[in-house]
Amino acid sequence: MTSLWNTIQTTLWNVFHRPSLTDIVDILVVAVIIYELLMLTRQTRGSAVLKGLVLLLLATWCSQLLGLTALNWMLMSVINNGALVLVILFQPELRKALEQIGRGALIEHRDEDGDDRRRIVDEIIQCMLDLSRRRVGALIVFEQKTGLKDVSETGTAVDALISAPLLENIFEPNTPLHDGAVVIRGTRVMAAACILTLTEGRGVSRDLGTRHRAALGISETTDATVLIVSEETGIISMAKGGKLTRHLDANSLRDILEGMYTQPKHDLRSMLSRLKQAKKKEAAK
Repeated sequence: MTSLWNTIQTTLWNVFHRPSLTDIVDILVVAVIIYELLMLTRQTRGSAVLKGLVLLLLATWCSQLLGLTALNWMLMSVINNGALVLVILFQPELRKALEQIGRGALIEHRDEDGDDRRRIVDEIIQCMLDLSRRRVGALIVFEQKTGLKDVSETGTAVDALISAPLLENIFEPNTPLHDGAVVIRGTRVMAAACILTLTEGRGVSRDLGTRHRAALGISETTDATVLIVSEETGIISMAKGGKLTRHLDANSLRDILEGMYTQPKHDLRSMLSRLKQAKKKEAAK
């Protein structure tokens, strides 16, 4: 691994001091590989691991540049022994990459954000209250910053705008998609009948069923917010950060959903959306 690191440094020095046609082709090939890797892990939990790896490499390079011998030794030890760990962590992504190479195609799901977010909140609240009243079990996962594309691919693709009738029909008993979780990205239902990993925590009450354990499991490994309706009692619960909040009513649901949908966001996509809306208003005047 140390020799590999020295090779990378030598290559970078050659690239910036005496680039040749071979170096340019080499850079382009590496750039394409990195781009495909980023696209492969985009909107999956592997993207967070990849970011951590990049930060680790940058920290190692900076420690060597600044002459921090002890820190550099520790980071290099992690890198030297981390190859097997990376293979284990990226096992789903590596398997998917090999499958895509064999097929020669890349499949992407694009999300589509709507403008009427308050209507979406009302639709979800209506769905949860109706399911609770009829004691129909439900498990809804709301994607946040951590992508859930790998979870969505375990179920059946839906890619439809959120509506109460759609969600209630999905969870209706004895229908093909009722058993499993629904994954929501933004204002769209991305997939249904998705399989979630159960929590490994031992402090979970035995009164809680598989839905609650699955909700806790996904909330422990991602930043997703999960809403659950108990089939036995009709109680509405929320799982977030590995913690379960039970006995939610309409007001509690509204607070949770408005926190996700109606609070202003400051990411690039939302900024561009606001600029586009402002231009439309100016054009209308």
